[in-house]
Amino acid sequence: MPNWGDLPRATGGAPITVPRDPARDAARDELLKADYHRHDPSLQERVYDWIMDRINDALDAIAGDGTSGTTGLIVFLVVALLVGAGLWWRLGAPRRAVRTTLDVFGTAGPRTAAQYRADAERHAAAGEWAEAVRERMRALVRALEERTLLDTRPGRTADEAAAEAGRSLPEHAAALTAAARTFDDIAYGDRTADQAAYQLLRDLDQALERARPALAAAPGGAA
Repeated sequence: MPNWGDLPRATGGAPITVPRDPARDAARDELLKADYHRHDPSLQERVYDWIMDRINDALDAIAGDGTSGTTGLIVFLVVALLVGAGLWWRLGAPRRAVRTTLDVFGTAGPRTAAQYRADAERHAAAGEWAEAVRERMRALVRALEERTLLDTRPGRTADEAAAEAGRSLPEHAAALTAAARTFDDIAYGDRTADQAAYQLLRDLDQALERARPALAAAPGGAA
């Protein structure tokens, strides 16, 4: 820092000084530069610190630090609401839990293919395409079990049923795979069902009723 004697002087030898207000403004502008704030806490860090301070205050109040237990509890609940609101703002609304029941027949277990088909047609007549698709796929799988083309096995998924049935009915393997994918997308995903999706399953179900399983090749490759 220059000594008073080092300050520049005007004509006549009087030192030149900076007025107080411009000096204060210059100092403020200097301190506002980013280099002085690169290590400052972020907004999220400041919010977090504030929340933690309020939680500590609430816990101290509940412990009887000069405040009644009822008042402390109220303070704690207010802080809890603030924390919940902050998490909601930061993370958004909680998403609906993903369904884990992938059994093609659902939790109710299998019924007859005829019952599933009747329910599917009833839903289709009402324009309830998602329900119609689910019931028609169940009718298709149940019919294959009734014909012993599939073994009756609890917990089987639509994909597993399609893969197993495709080995016995190779001409329909691709259609079975597509039907299982449609069922999964509508039953457990976000796909919207429509009449076309239901009609594909209905046509496949009817085609499989007339299908005959492929004969296994004889040992040694003989026909």
